[in-house]
Amino acid sequence: MSSVKATQLRPGMVIQHEGQLFTVFSTEHRTPGNKRGSMQTRMKNLKTGAIIDYRFRAEEFVERAILDEVEFEYLYHEGNDYHFMNTQTYEQMHLTREQLGETVYYLIPNTVVRVEFFEDKPIGLALPDTMELKVMQTEPTLQKATASAVMKPA
Repeated sequence: MSSVKATQLRPGMVIQHEGQLFTVFSTEHRTPGNKRGSMQTRMKNLKTGAIIDYRFRAEEFVERAILDEVEFEYLYHEGNDYHFMNTQTYEQMHLTREQLGETVYYLIPNTVVRVEFFEDKPIGLALPDTMELKVMQTEPTLQKATASAVMKPA
């Protein structure tokens, strides 16, 4: 683990705070008139999924978690388990829906993803930068919406 100053926190970083792993969602550097600056953060606990707001002092140091990323291919899902295969060792593993969160909606069989590990335990995954998805349904066109030539919202 490496220490970073609180003012260097950025969205997407994974930090260790109070013995737990958190993903930083948003940061805001605040410097009120006659007081010292602080870093207001919104973070998600990777174990419980709880979202918290926390204020770090500007001069405070935070432990940044070092994550290992390994390429896996998504195979299939069975109930609450999603099965993946390591593209180099062909070893298979599964992650639960709770571990994956919102990313389950974007998993397509045979997609290569990067599984993030902390101390040899999987904590989540990173989807590819671009994916080709198909729009399955859209709302019908709005009646009397003549301000533009757009016929559908999608």
